[in-house]
Amino acid sequence: MASGVSPEEHLPEYDFDPARLSLRVRVTLAADRESVGPVVDQVMQSVRQMKCADGKEDAIELALQEALANAVVHGAKEDPSKVVECLVACDEERGLLIIVRDPGEGFDPSAIPACTLGENVYSGHGRGIFLINQLMDEVKFHNNGTEIHMVKR
Repeated sequence: MASGVSPEEHLPEYDFDPARLSLRVRVTLAADRESVGPVVDQVMQSVRQMKCADGKEDAIELALQEALANAVVHGAKEDPSKVVECLVACDEERGLLIIVRDPGEGFDPSAIPACTLGENVYSGHGRGIFLINQLMDEVKFHNNGTEIHMVKR
């Protein structure tokens, strides 16, 4: 279910002026793989309508898909009783900010082996984070790895 982000919602460490945001969306989803696609579609429809990152929608869509899938599978362990949250904010000058939060225990992103090196090439882990880092202009993890913050300018 989508709803507007309340004015009190803090967008940490980013210079996004709440008064200038043309899009503020909060979406929650059950930690179920089947929920990811419809949420991505819903968020991307809003992003496209508001022209938050005109011409960069494909990169944003893939990064969002990967972040939500990671949150559902790794953070919430595909437990549909758990909830994953997605916050989206758009400022025409600063770009698009997406925050994905999961209820998991977190992880150390620096401990994920580079999926492009040697024996890691065929590993089933790390590709999503690698893609996100390639597709977005800024990627940060917060709260012990339970939140990913992605910016596309």
